Amino acid sequence: MKSTVFLIAATFGITISFVLFNQQNPAPIKPDPMARSFVLWLHGLGDSGPANEPIKTLFTSPEFSKTKWYFPSAPSNPVTCNYGAVMPSWFDIAEIPVTADAMIDKEIAAGVNPSNVFVCGFSQGGALTLASVLLYPKSLGGGAVFSGWVPFNSSILERVTPEARKTPILWSHGMADRTVLFEAGQAGPPFLEKAGVSCEFKAYSGLGHSINNEELRSLESWIKCHLQSSS
Repeated sequence: MKSTVFLIAATFGITISFVLFNQQNPAPIKPDPMARSFVLWLHGLGDSGPANEPIKTLFTSPEFSKTKWYFPSAPSNPVTCNYGAVMPSWFDIAEIPVTADAMIDKEIAAGVNPSNVFVCGFSQGGALTLASVLLYPKSLGGGAVFSGWVPFNSSILERVTPEARKTPILWSHGMADRTVLFEAGQAGPPFLEKAGVSCEFKAYSGLGHSINNEELRSLESWIKCHLQSSS
């Protein structure tokens, strides 16, 4: 158990530095002092940040007029489950992921209320989302996992701070998912309960390994419910 925790801690600095500073087309992550909320979206295996940017156009409520969205792209890495093929990947599927805390810190430093910071991700990005919100030391607005899974064992719970336990989780999963099985998604809420983390689980009949508009509409409503008024 102790060795697992040490591995997670040792992996943090190395991997997050690589993600932030060694992307093929690095763009400066500039805090926006006018932003009132921040949504970090983490794509799935083999995907890219720009390919997911149309998602934000669906969030048309006035509450999102001052939202800053960030869609980073994962670096290219060999992926064990795909026979070592090199593709955009936040982490090797067999490895423990790390948080995106550096990105979050920049927005909070620019004046965004931590309660208005939301981390969302699909599939592999969903697994990274879970790690991000559990291992970030402060309470955030929330974490949304789509077709994701728990990427670590219960020893990680030793590192979850009392403040991080207050971050709510929305977990959405298609019942027809054949890539990350529905049963893997169902295992998420009981795991989070052990950490004292609130998790709302939504099952979508007939949905495979993808995101549909119904899920995104639900996410929009969920974020609106958790947004805090700015002083």
